[in-house]
Amino acid sequence: MISRLLPGKRPAERTPLPAHIEQIRLEALKGDPLAQTQWGQALLSSTFMQSDPMAAVGWFKIAASAGFGPASNMLGRCYHFGHGVEKDLAQAAVHYEKAASLGDEWGRYNLGILALRGLGMPVDRPRAFALFKEAAHNGHAKSMNLYARFLEEGWEVPQDRQAALAWYRRSAEQGDYRGQHNYATALAEADLVEEALSWWRKAVQDKDVTPDILQAMKRSLTALDKNGDDALLADVDRKLDVFLKK
Repeated sequence: MISRLLPGKRPAERTPLPAHIEQIRLEALKGDPLAQTQWGQALLSSTFMQSDPMAAVGWFKIAASAGFGPASNMLGRCYHFGHGVEKDLAQAAVHYEKAASLGDEWGRYNLGILALRGLGMPVDRPRAFALFKEAAHNGHAKSMNLYARFLEEGWEVPQDRQAALAWYRRSAEQGDYRGQHNYATALAEADLVEEALSWWRKAVQDKDVTPDILQAMKRSLTALDKNGDDALLADVDRKLDVFLKK
């Protein structure tokens, strides 16, 4: 029945999907909220099929209506970035709020970003801090990095640079490229250059690394001069060139 209600049902003439993706699709049709969310994500952006954001939104709505937090978070992202729906930051906040209330750490993080930047809601730095802190303590790597930033700067909490360094390290170890860059920066400032370089090498390889972090890395690596890593700096420059050509 669900398949009759949604756009984007896979027509028979399409190229067959890989077995694991087809299994997700079948489980989604059976009503499993996790599979529905995963199928929505595949429809949003997958190398195995043409993107269908409107269909993805439909699946996220069905899974969210079952009280599945990650689906509410994905709905928030759709409204946040205008995937399959008109961009609406206020609506994004509503869905992130729901996801957070259901215990989804990505929902907490994304809601914290909106509160920190005043997107779709008034700026609310104390609330952003509380959201990042809770998600960080629950193991969310990107929230660890932002919680560390609050501790480093003394925003909404007494300044504690030792605790900030520990949280940057945890974020880095959990694989967040921003945490890796920030931890590397702190290590370099402490003259632990080789260890810093090892974290920058990890950060630059992340497929999601953004131009702002690449620019920050370039400044830091250039400042190291002869103590730096020319090959790493060249890799950073190559990735920046890719963004410039887009």
